[in-house]
Amino acid sequence: MTQSTQVELGQVTPEFTLPASTGQEVKLSDYRGKKVVIYFYPKDMTPGCTQESCDFRDYHGDFEKYGAVVLGISPDPIKSHTKFIEKHSLPFTLLSDTEHEVADLFGVWQLKKMYGREYYGIVRSTFLIDEEGKLIKEWRSVKVKGHTDQVLEAVRELV
Repeated sequence: MTQSTQVELGQVTPEFTLPASTGQEVKLSDYRGKKVVIYFYPKDMTPGCTQESCDFRDYHGDFEKYGAVVLGISPDPIKSHTKFIEKHSLPFTLLSDTEHEVADLFGVWQLKKMYGREYYGIVRSTFLIDEEGKLIKEWRSVKVKGHTDQVLEAVRELV
């Protein structure tokens, strides 16, 4: 399930393009010159994912102040992202990775277990990419509580 070209700390993140909640296709290289926070989450409208997205929403001004763009990625279709954004007033772009190609690239599409059932899905993770496109920090298997504070602190340290 994993591609041989996976993102590695200290390396330039491979280019990817995904459909965005803005109605356009977004390329990672569109954000060169800015810090990029990419958070992968399992599903729109679920409690943990809603809390995480709302935390990023609540800190959005701080991320912008430090020159960082926040992008959320899940396997949900654009239609679902649009409802999620409207319901929770999310001020950033959500990207739709229905084929989990970018999730594979970042190594977050993994076998999971819940209630004795096995299935593939997104393991909640966040990545910080610098202005040159280099992956400089990663948080894997994230617990939502306090996570956004950690990410913002890492962004602040880059200023």
